[in-house]
Amino acid sequence: MEREPELLGQTVVVIGGSAGIGLETARRARAEGADVILAARNPERLEHAASELGALSTAAFDANDTAALEGFFEGLPGPIDHVLATGGGPYYAPLADMDFEEARRDLVKHPLLMLGVARYASPKVRPGGTLLFIGGTGGRKAAAGTLISAGTAALPPLTAALALEIAPVRVNLIAAGFVDTPLSATLLGDALEARREELRAKLPIGRVVGPEDVAALAVHIMTNTALTGATYDIDGGQQLL
Repeated sequence: MEREPELLGQTVVVIGGSAGIGLETARRARAEGADVILAARNPERLEHAASELGALSTAAFDANDTAALEGFFEGLPGPIDHVLATGGGPYYAPLADMDFEEARRDLVKHPLLMLGVARYASPKVRPGGTLLFIGGTGGRKAAAGTLISAGTAALPPLTAALALEIAPVRVNLIAAGFVDTPLSATLLGDALEARREELRAKLPIGRVVGPEDVAALAVHIMTNTALTGATYDIDGGQQLL
């Protein structure tokens, strides 16, 4: 049986839409009939993604620049339905070598991105639309040399608070484990293939989670208007090990 595309006639903004989870979400949204607006820092990669997907428009800027983020949303010509904002990689360093300025930036960048998107995007979002953010599950177990635990703990309650404050716009968080993306390749370098093999052998699903898996969850959250204020884990069972 044929079905009508679930995002037909809607507009999806993807911040971080030139690669990885953002690009795959934009691709899936297009397949479900949405127009997409892509934003990212790298202009060349952004234009390539926009050409591939037939994006409505693009904007090259750093989403951690609050003024640029405000200007981007203020400059949108009309209402939108959904926003997905991805995040960059975490900062790792043992305490003795930690750059405190870098650590400070790492601790605040995800919460401030969420706050900025909530403030500047929500007036543009039609009622029932959603702001969707990407977090992680890896920091739920404390480990030396990382600030991930602090950042991971902050995002779910912030998601819930924003869902109450800017309703009827919905706010949700995807907490991903290891996802096989270009960012993961950059972080792991030569250790990437060993990590893939380890996860294939150990994960209950028997394979590595890919960006298309996260994209499928993201589009479901966009289309299911009963979902708000919640955190959705997607890690192939990694937390169970």
